[in-house]
Amino acid sequence: MGLLNILKKFKNQQGRELRILLLGLDNAGKTTILKKLASEDVTHITPTQGFNIKSVISDDVKLNVWDIGGQRKIRPYWKNYFDNTDVLIYVIDSSDRKRFDETSLELSELLDEDKLRTVPILVFANKQDLANAAKASDIANDLKLLSIRDRSWQIQACSAVTGEGIKDGMDWISKNIKNPSKLLPHPSTIQSS
Repeated sequence: MGLLNILKKFKNQQGRELRILLLGLDNAGKTTILKKLASEDVTHITPTQGFNIKSVISDDVKLNVWDIGGQRKIRPYWKNYFDNTDVLIYVIDSSDRKRFDETSLELSELLDEDKLRTVPILVFANKQDLANAAKASDIANDLKLLSIRDRSWQIQACSAVTGEGIKDGMDWISKNIKNPSKLLPHPSTIQSS
């Protein structure tokens, strides 16, 4: 399920550079998801201080995935990475219910940003492999995702460690990037694994 396989889904984007911004609170699993997408070892992950980027070029399509650290002191700098974003992936630790209010506030602020105004958003409800993980549907309610009307969105249950659900989320991205008409507000789906 590496980035090259994902690029194959973007065939009709020839000559295009796609920019995916990967955000979320610290310890949500952003870097693990990025490494899983790049088919890299995910057994030893350290907190991101700054950012990671993975770029892949195939068939005249360049895919850049930007993973920005989620520590409180780094979040004010997220806005420096908003330009030319094609898709926002927001990652949530589904097992850390104490931080749902904090992550909801951060997501709400991102959705209000002018540079991200119509950018489609994929919310990965990560760490579904843990027994105490909240369901994607419950997280969607807590984050008030159902009220989003200015962009296409989806919440996808996943586990960055096992890879379950990540491909489904990336499939959703490829469908929404390929067909800009799908970016009109419509009832989005909640995918649970």
